Amino acid sequence: QVQLVESGGGWVQVGGSLRLSCAASGRTFDTYTMSWFRQAPGKEREFVATINWSGGTTAYADSVKGRFTISRDNAKNTVYLQMNSLKPEDTAAYYCMAVRGASRAWGQGTQVTVSS
Repeated sequence: QVQLVESGGGWVQVGGSLRLSCAASGRTFDTYTMSWFRQAPGKEREFVATINWSGGTTAYADSVKGRFTISRDNAKNTVYLQMNSLKPEDTAAYYCMAVRGASRAWGQGTQVTVSS
């Protein structure tokens, strides 16, 4: 089972940028589809972005399309989420998820706070 550790969260002003990282353990990282989700206080966890094993296919939630970019470096066992033009409504705990077949793993999350 892959293990995931997110980093890169923090406080940023409206319009600013952050890059989140999710580092995976193991030697099979490049067989997993990787995704980012987020959960704001009092709300359900929601999909943000996903990337296939090779990085050739990505998809985004409408709320982040054009502002966020998901990417991966299989040599480093890491997936990234570049977040630009941040808005207060982007404030949430961000989680990465790895999926391969019926196997699913979550990281512990990293907090992003966008303040005006």
